[in-house]
Amino acid sequence: MQEKIIILDFGSQTTQLIGRRIRELDIYCEIIPYHKFPADGDPSIKGVILSGSPFSVYDEAAFKIDLSRLSNYPVLGICYGAQFIAYSNGGKVEPAATREYGRAHLNFDRENPLLVGVRENTQVWMSHGDTITFIPDTYETIASTDHIAIAAYQKKNEPVWGVQFHPEVFHTEDGMQILRNFAVGICGCRQDWSAASFVETTVAQLREQLGNDKVVLGLSGGVDSSVAATLLHRAIGTNLTCIFVDHGMLRKNEYHNVLADYECLGLNVVGVDASEKFFSELAGVSDPEQKRKIIGKGFIDVFDEEAHKIENVKWLAQGTIYPDCIESLSITGTVIKSHHNVGGLPKKMNLKLCEPLRLLFKDEVRRVGRELGMPEHLITRHPFPGPGLAVRILGDVTPEKVRILQDADEIFIRGLREAELYNQVWQAGVILLPVQSVGVMGDERTYERAVALRAVTSTDAMTADWAHLPYEFLGRISNEIINNVKGVNRVTYDISSKPPATIEWE
Repeated sequence: MQEKIIILDFGSQTTQLIGRRIRELDIYCEIIPYHKFPADGDPSIKGVILSGSPFSVYDEAAFKIDLSRLSNYPVLGICYGAQFIAYSNGGKVEPAATREYGRAHLNFDRENPLLVGVRENTQVWMSHGDTITFIPDTYETIASTDHIAIAAYQKKNEPVWGVQFHPEVFHTEDGMQILRNFAVGICGCRQDWSAASFVETTVAQLREQLGNDKVVLGLSGGVDSSVAATLLHRAIGTNLTCIFVDHGMLRKNEYHNVLADYECLGLNVVGVDASEKFFSELAGVSDPEQKRKIIGKGFIDVFDEEAHKIENVKWLAQGTIYPDCIESLSITGTVIKSHHNVGGLPKKMNLKLCEPLRLLFKDEVRRVGRELGMPEHLITRHPFPGPGLAVRILGDVTPEKVRILQDADEIFIRGLREAELYNQVWQAGVILLPVQSVGVMGDERTYERAVALRAVTSTDAMTADWAHLPYEFLGRISNEIINNVKGVNRVTYDISSKPPATIEWE
């Protein structure tokens, strides 16, 4: 039985970061909506973390749970989670005089088990508009800052803690020590979750789940679907058929390159050139969500057609990972962007869904790929959107626009590799802008398209910073694109971080 930490999601932007940090301790954890805690308990649960939230605890719409359901487990509340625990037990939470955001330094009880090993006056990161101003006699303050009297507390003689800062973020210097103290020291987790254990457990689960059923999987050429395919191949062998669809908006020469790559993995791959179908259905469509939905439906249509050529197919497998699920629908119900590989299947397909990587972050997927012995060039590939270049072309999609973008993108990606910058960047690509600009080439005036280079650094795609690429490199790439890509006379560089921007423009 795999022991785990449960993280109850109250809607914070950093909930997934808490999960990543726990995973980095080689401890398995699951993030579940705040109101989905198992009714009958679960003997594999070693502890519970309550996340932050966009709400105040006294808001009518605030997310609330019956804390008595957690009474059998050690509990750590973070930000809203800490305020909710205190408030629910007779404490007082009030709006702060000024929003407490940014760095602070902690004064604390060094003997408390949550703070053992934390350095004196350590830096923590605050981000909240409310503050705990009173805790009942059954609680005790274990940390404060110059501006916050109750920065952390413990319920006396019980394994319940709350911190008003964010131990999961980079700016909290000893945040990992605090999370380790909770998960290992207090909850007693063994730190035995690894890529190897994931492969062993998942292969066994897949064999039990799928039996002798036949499965089709949609390959994209990216890391996620490739690892999912290799994992499934290890579990069920020739009962897996992979379908690689060329929707016409892949990177330059990618269709043929990817098919060649998969030969070395021993996968049964069917290549389908459906580019004419997708270009026809996308003609005149400019809305980003509509483009994604058309491409998503197109994939389903192609899968359905190909699946009917294989006898007795019962499952469709996908390389869905955690960020796909998270971005598709937040706990507040707000759609950020849809993913064609999230959210179920049309009834007409009559197939069940298999997503073996659904609970993994991207870097964990890569570790699993290495454990499976996959080639490094497949594992280190940058993420690439399922709809491909369609969502990097702002506005309607045409074959000519795709040609321009493919040529520019090929120069940028090849340049990153040649300059040994590719592996320093999480994701990179070129965006074709819906504007034209005046230029001069030779003695002639031009009026051609502008493109934007996009490169970011990240660990999980939940947050990202723009990559500080050398000016000399950017200048060289700009010149090469303008000189070699017919139809482009201007190159810009996107220096937006996520949030507030997303990594992709659409």
